[in-house]
Amino acid sequence: MNTAPVGTPPARGHGVRVGLHRGWIEFRKAVTSGQELWGALFFPVIALIVMYLLRGSTVPGTTFSLGSQAVPGILALNIVMAGMTGLAVTLTMDREDGTLLRAKAVPNGVLGYFTGRLLSRAGVTLLGLVVLLVPAALLFTGLRLGDPAGWLTLAWVLALGLAATMPIGAVIGALFNSTQGLSVVMLPIMLLTALSGIFYPVSAFPDWLQWIAQLFPIYWLGLGLRSALLPDALAAAEIGDSWRHLETVGALGVWAVAGCLLAPVLLRRTARHESGSRVAARQEKAVQRMDAARR
Repeated sequence: MNTAPVGTPPARGHGVRVGLHRGWIEFRKAVTSGQELWGALFFPVIALIVMYLLRGSTVPGTTFSLGSQAVPGILALNIVMAGMTGLAVTLTMDREDGTLLRAKAVPNGVLGYFTGRLLSRAGVTLLGLVVLLVPAALLFTGLRLGDPAGWLTLAWVLALGLAATMPIGAVIGALFNSTQGLSVVMLPIMLLTALSGIFYPVSAFPDWLQWIAQLFPIYWLGLGLRSALLPDALAAAEIGDSWRHLETVGALGVWAVAGCLLAPVLLRRTARHESGSRVAARQEKAVQRMDAARR
């Protein structure tokens, strides 16, 4: 028997359940949309093609295929593009078209909205990883795809990697109220991704650049994926001649905790400041940009 007083807002658990249902619906919609899938897989597929063309080249000092060595980096790139930046773009677009404002009008609607967006985007990202791993298993040799220990490492690296990077996308989406404003952070993100060594170890970089790379989760995500998919002998090219699993867990864990603490605060503040006039002003600016682009 429900003893809650009449007019009492639904519990937060209800918002989470609504978010789970919404996330599943959005995920199914995304995987049936060719445009959505192509947008999520475009950069990784291009990288996969490039690495396939380089399959005859070898990692300097070894006989290991350069193409195979780059596969973990392609997976990391997919997490950065489809997961972190994809979530930022989605949240920003939802602020522009009023989706967030409509969610705000429902009790615990913002919680359900963010839960659904987070889960659907994570699902699309993981699906992209599976789609990439299948051709990688056929096209490249030397990967540890038959090693149960490698799969176990891959599982915890992906879990921690998503937990560490997805909140960053939520924070970025909360800070920018238009896709035009969001574009200013895309170049720094791509530059940071390149400097983080997701396609190659950063041990050849100057010491100061190595330290900068290790401050961010993208480096540790790439390192963890390399440890899961590449032979242990290639660890000799890494900093400390080791895969550094404990350090990877610690670094990704710190970023995950920090993001999970900061993102909800910023997202709640963003939702509180949403209003019909703000949405109308953004939509008017978007129309003006489209008109200017047509001229």
